[in-house]
Amino acid sequence: MEDYQLLASVDDEFGSVSVLELGDTRILTFGHHDEQSKLNKKLPHQPQHTYLKAMLLSLLYGTPRRVIVLGLGGGLLVHALRNFDPAIKITAVELRQSVIAIAKQYFMLPLSKKLTVVQQDAAEYMATRDDRRVDAIYCDLFHADGMQAFQRESDFLDNCLYQLKDNGLLVLNCWKEARGDAELRQRLLERFADVRACLTGSGNWVIFAARRPQLFSQAALKQQAQQMSAKLAFDLSQPLTRFEEWR
Repeated sequence: MEDYQLLASVDDEFGSVSVLELGDTRILTFGHHDEQSKLNKKLPHQPQHTYLKAMLLSLLYGTPRRVIVLGLGGGLLVHALRNFDPAIKITAVELRQSVIAIAKQYFMLPLSKKLTVVQQDAAEYMATRDDRRVDAIYCDLFHADGMQAFQRESDFLDNCLYQLKDNGLLVLNCWKEARGDAELRQRLLERFADVRACLTGSGNWVIFAARRPQLFSQAALKQQAQQMSAKLAFDLSQPLTRFEEWR
């Protein structure tokens, strides 16, 4: 990233947070210039990373009314959901106050009455077991050294299950190594009626765990993805080709 201009850099108790810019592209990094978030300033609602596009396959399960986003980052998932349907109520939970401040100042975080930002550890937040159930929980929890390990633990999955409505969906963004994680797969299958996943071109394994069985046909999914692509302003067909049952 030698050509990028450093716009901001903050050190907190968890490490460093930096904002880099080149033309219309802005990047949030933790530590080693890894891309945590990537924003096109002209199209802030359009995901630049393939894993984020894959996470939005969740909309094939239905339009959510209330969601929890664990791990705010630059707020790109919030941007995409807000663009898809401004009526969605979003609670975004972020551990680092520095990241929240940067998302607001440098990543055009779409603040509104429909968005609540909570500064708290995601595992602790889910352990409070708020009785306001949600349609979807999105987990995108990474630090400078990789994925937050607690996302695969039974207690955390139990708390997510409790927080979801009867037809709710849990979306986990993992590294591709999780594809071979038999223990995680078994824990999900013990709790959820339908578990699917998508391997992205960037090496992420995005998991979709639904409380109810899903009767998807490939033809119907393709047609639905085409309709949603126009509304999302990007093509869902590519991640859909890798969307499969995880059994």
